[in-house]
Amino acid sequence: MAQQIADIHVQSTVPLPTPRELEAELPLSDEVRASVVSGRQTVQDILEGRDSRLLVITGPCSIHDEQAALEYAERLVPIAEELSDRVVVAMRVYFEKPRTTVGWKGMIYDPDLDGSFDIASGLRRARQLLITIAGMGLPTATEFLDPITPQYLADLISWTAIGARTTESQTHRQMASGLSMPVGFKNSTDGNIQIAVDAMLSSREPHAFLGIDGDGRTCTVLTNGNPYPHIVLRGGNAGPNYQANYVREVYERLEAGGLARQVLVDCSHANSGKDHRRQSIAFRDVIAQRAAGDAGIIGLMVESHLFEGKQSLGDDPSELRYGVSITDACIGWDETVELLREAAAIAREPATASA
Repeated sequence: MAQQIADIHVQSTVPLPTPRELEAELPLSDEVRASVVSGRQTVQDILEGRDSRLLVITGPCSIHDEQAALEYAERLVPIAEELSDRVVVAMRVYFEKPRTTVGWKGMIYDPDLDGSFDIASGLRRARQLLITIAGMGLPTATEFLDPITPQYLADLISWTAIGARTTESQTHRQMASGLSMPVGFKNSTDGNIQIAVDAMLSSREPHAFLGIDGDGRTCTVLTNGNPYPHIVLRGGNAGPNYQANYVREVYERLEAGGLARQVLVDCSHANSGKDHRRQSIAFRDVIAQRAAGDAGIIGLMVESHLFEGKQSLGDDPSELRYGVSITDACIGWDETVELLREAAAIAREPATASA
């Protein structure tokens, strides 16, 4: 008997529906398609200077309960409409969570929160949730972690992030070069800005890499390059980097690379010292910079849920508190509305050619 030399540590493989099969099962209506296109165009207009409104991306650290996510979206719609002359609101809808060591990896990978890893169900549930939210007229924002995931969900996303742990990854830079929406690259976890600048430069160029097509076949993917990369400041090991002196340094690095002076600030993570109660400090500092005339600050991101704080995922998911994050701690709904209205109050008037 020949000695096994492949898949030695693989327990099993489970076939998934192809991207085309899932799209046929959960298609986009004309209304949903128009919502996604409008959201993308608005973000592109902000990046190109045609729309001077402030982009604010707000929502749970991660999605683990569709009912709570939909309630959040339903609450967000009227606020977004109320403030739409000054602020563009997109909902953070994250299904993949990078882990420093181990832990729950997100709804796509373990939708039942019990270690059953029903990824087929996770993809279906994620796609259905995005369809429903887009149908409300809300642009959606996410982070793409696995390079296969966009084949299943990218047609519903208006803005995406490449996270601090993957910004340096060639795989993710190549993936970003072919994505159909604007992409924000976060600085690395140690606070390195140049890594994100390099990622932006790389993703603007054409690439060729291994991927899958709509029928799930391995193929060579050839891209044109993404014209809308930008930097997302999230702080680093040495502390926050949203203050004006850090932002000026970022502008210098961007200009040295021939890139536009544009920054989006993530008010969570190291910019809040991983304390959700400090997100508002970063938020208010950044909008004050914007009010003082710094038009290079194009937007902010806030981790927010129906109720503040976080909880641990135990052995019984039924014991989880409704509307409370199971990953990073979030601010609550009332504080979210307060911050959104403060941003609108100081934001510049929209440009004449806004979307």
